[in-house]
Amino acid sequence: MIQIRNIKRLVLIINVFLFASLYSCKEIHMLDTKAYTEDDLYRSNFHFSPKKGWMNDPNGMFYKNGYYHLYFQYYPDSNVWGPMHWGHAISTDMITWTEKPIALYPDEKGYIFSGSAVVDEKNTSGFGTLENPPIVAMFTYHDMVREKAGEINYQSQGIAYSLNEGLTWTKYEQNPVIKNPNIKDFRDPKITWDAIHQQWLLVLAAGDKVHFYISKNLKDWEKQSEFGRGIGAHGGVWECPDFFPMIVEGSDDYKWVLLQSINPGGPNGGSATQYFVGDFDGKKFTLDESFLQDLKQEKSLWLDYGRDNYAGVTFSNISEVDGRKLFIGWMSNWDYAQKVPTDKWRSSMTIARELKLLKEDKQYKLSSEPVKELKNYISKTIKKDVLKIKKETIIIDKSMVDLSRLDIHFTMKDLKKDNYTFSFSNKFNNSIRFGINKKEKYFFIDRKNSGIVSFSDNFSNQITKAPFSVDFDKVDVRVIVDKTSIEVFYNNGKTVMTEIFFPEKPMEKFSVTKENSNFKIENLIINQLKF
Repeated sequence: MIQIRNIKRLVLIINVFLFASLYSCKEIHMLDTKAYTEDDLYRSNFHFSPKKGWMNDPNGMFYKNGYYHLYFQYYPDSNVWGPMHWGHAISTDMITWTEKPIALYPDEKGYIFSGSAVVDEKNTSGFGTLENPPIVAMFTYHDMVREKAGEINYQSQGIAYSLNEGLTWTKYEQNPVIKNPNIKDFRDPKITWDAIHQQWLLVLAAGDKVHFYISKNLKDWEKQSEFGRGIGAHGGVWECPDFFPMIVEGSDDYKWVLLQSINPGGPNGGSATQYFVGDFDGKKFTLDESFLQDLKQEKSLWLDYGRDNYAGVTFSNISEVDGRKLFIGWMSNWDYAQKVPTDKWRSSMTIARELKLLKEDKQYKLSSEPVKELKNYISKTIKKDVLKIKKETIIIDKSMVDLSRLDIHFTMKDLKKDNYTFSFSNKFNNSIRFGINKKEKYFFIDRKNSGIVSFSDNFSNQITKAPFSVDFDKVDVRVIVDKTSIEVFYNNGKTVMTEIFFPEKPMEKFSVTKENSNFKIENLIINQLKF
């Protein structure tokens, strides 16, 4: 009898224990299924996105009196493309942005497509004074009525000016200042002050090439030449060009650089930006002979091999004291931009980057790295001199840092012909993977299992690759992570890959694996950023 009672007591204890365990598991499960808002999961910490509505190309970027101005293609009434406006945001450091009221609205001449803005310091336009020089913007008018009527010449170029540093604008009464010469895709004017030839210089996309114009007053423009037909990538229409001189790093020499976006036709599908290096005599752009030879081998050279850096352009009016060439791109791709799983808003911009022109082994290359201002946002740093990697190694997890806002630096050494894979992942089997396949000689990003991917067949249908031809046993890596984006910079930005992703829950660990050979990570610096 006593034995039976003891057995019953034991069964009761076991049941209580099991109930407690089940309740504990249920509690953990409830924590795992926490309801996250769209902003919680996907609103960037430090990449600009509008509070609501649709956004694409960056436009009209300039610097004046301590503020960087970013305008952008904007439709406030929907999360998909519509009647284009110019949205506006300002920043003192290109990291933290404040959204301002809409700058330019569509009118009877059409939608306000992409363009640029310059500070007319000498008041060559006559819109302001020497004491209060005007900001002059040029944009593409897109006439939807003409387009729907089947006409070809539905795009022309208009200008507007601001006398309060870009806050409000007045459109020029005699628009358009450049009429359409019967070309279907005739858009995206980028103005530069050409100090070398003392003239305003304009590059304009025209179908499968660009046109160069010059002006003395920003109102009257004269076409000088064309460039691009049969040169570089031509899988789609040329868009959003930028053109400027750059000093070659470590020398007194300079070359002219043409950034040329294309959609489709990117190296990994959809939208991307290629570049060209050469000389400009004030009227005509000619490719440098060594760059031309390089171009013949590689067919096209890309500013970013990832799928999500498009239509990027540079800031104007950067002081000579600063001297940097500063760039921002649209962090999306026309293959799926209007389908991504955000409802309140669509799209972010890339981190602001400094461009540099390098010459190595008689070849010109354009590099890009995050602007130095990012270092002012470091809140916590983890360092490790050497980390030996054998099989899978967890580098950090959520108990150590917030994985949604990181700036990571490290050097990989002793690399053999192996596959080296880094991964941000969570317990829901979401992972964004990147690394180096030295067997087949390419860098890669793999977002096939990164979370929500079914919204578009083009989003995760392939592994993104950036090929390399020269072998190496060491590589420097920098990774910027911001909730829903990853920007990877190899060897000080000589190869760059930018992609977005949409995890179902926040990422919880950062790890690395290799297939066969052991290797080392040296000088590991993990900076958590504060926002």
